[in-house]
Amino acid sequence: MSTKMISKVEGNVLILEREFDAPKELVFKAFSEPEHLKQWWGPRGWTVPVCNVDFRPGGVWHYCMKCVDENQGDFFGMESWGKGVYEEIIQDEKIVYRDYFSDAEGNEAEGMPSTRVTLLFEEQDGKTKLINRAEYDSSEALKTVLDMGMEQGITETWDRLEEHLASTK
Repeated sequence: MSTKMISKVEGNVLILEREFDAPKELVFKAFSEPEHLKQWWGPRGWTVPVCNVDFRPGGVWHYCMKCVDENQGDFFGMESWGKGVYEEIIQDEKIVYRDYFSDAEGNEAEGMPSTRVTLLFEEQDGKTKLINRAEYDSSEALKTVLDMGMEQGITETWDRLEEHLASTK
């Protein structure tokens, strides 16, 4: 396995895989606890000033990412709100949620694609292979988010996750 992200598209599904040098219990916590998520969620130069997590099936994760890097030009000062609704949770193994673009009140953004995200955590020799399966309603919806630069954003986000995991071990 490699620490480099592997990315492939199968129709309307984007599959991302990466290995992290941490046990799966820690990687799972990083995705399920707000004190962890605030440390690494989002691309470089962005912080998470709001992160509310009700981690249970039917529970909601509502968050705000804010650009604090003046070198990012027009993005500086911008806020991006998101909302996840958890569908299935298997401790240290799997998280399934529906991911939406939202506003500060948690209303889903009209005209923006939602995603059904399945995260799988597989431990091998003390390291964790993370598999992120993002299913869109159509291949056009997937193309919309890819054209927005989502792959670069996830690569930077997972780089920050790797750094966070290293600092918490």
